[in-house]
Amino acid sequence: MALAERVIHAPGPWRHRDVSANGARFHVVEHGEGPAVVLLHGFPTFWWTWRQQISALAAAGFRAIAVDMRGYGGTDHPPHGYDPFTLAADIAGLTRSLGEERAVIVGHGWGGLVAWTMAVTHPEVVQAIVPIAMPHPRSLRANAFKHRQWKHLMYTVGFQIPFRPERRLAKRDAAKVEQLLRRWSADDSWVDGQSETYRAAFSRWPTAHTSIEYHRWAIRSLPRADGRRFYTAMKQAISCPVLHLQGSADPMCIPRSSRGSDAWCVGGYQWQELPSGHFPQEEKPDELNALLVQWLRQLR
Repeated sequence: MALAERVIHAPGPWRHRDVSANGARFHVVEHGEGPAVVLLHGFPTFWWTWRQQISALAAAGFRAIAVDMRGYGGTDHPPHGYDPFTLAADIAGLTRSLGEERAVIVGHGWGGLVAWTMAVTHPEVVQAIVPIAMPHPRSLRANAFKHRQWKHLMYTVGFQIPFRPERRLAKRDAAKVEQLLRRWSADDSWVDGQSETYRAAFSRWPTAHTSIEYHRWAIRSLPRADGRRFYTAMKQAISCPVLHLQGSADPMCIPRSSRGSDAWCVGGYQWQELPSGHFPQEEKPDELNALLVQWLRQLR
């Protein structure tokens, strides 16, 4: 536990804060001054995945705000609230709690799903979104059985079993986390220096459990009213600008499944592939930073 706390509160040019929003306490890491850019991680990472973007954004004149999502890192781990509506409300409330009227929302993986959702459910808080390695939810659903995408999502089905998945994820100091990071990367050399950090963060119970709750909602909600309500809501056109980033060699969320997301975007849409796997912010940070900063400056 002591190691987990050290990596979650790793020192750097940034500062750590605990901020209350939507009935929970969120751990955020921020650096820089200027227009707000909120960074949302995916599975199985935490705020640390944005460390290289935090510094680049601050140097470019932006206020970078990296968040431990609900159930991760130093943020509260409540038993409920892992549906997109609640997660989007989390970040909308957090943005306001940080004194910002609007922000650009950058999200990777599940964080990207929250970015897409916020653009529909909280457009007043969202200046623009940058989903990374995450199609528009309706595009993902439409393509789930095309291009053999379903094979890459089978791990989510395995997460539906009670108790066993989280035990496997936490076993042997979260060795499974390192396996996933390597498996989903096109070039896993970046993992060599970071695996202990990510494994340590997941050793903080109940992160292994609460991180899986995201996946459980995604599958179990399909026949339920809340799931139908979400996918109906996501028919609404997205009026803010969108920069959609995708690793060209992503072995988990394949590029062909992400294409077509522009069908729901009416406020400007830009697609860009990076020569990486599922974690372009880790595998190709310089290329991603250059693209992101250039687009943000044009936006401003």
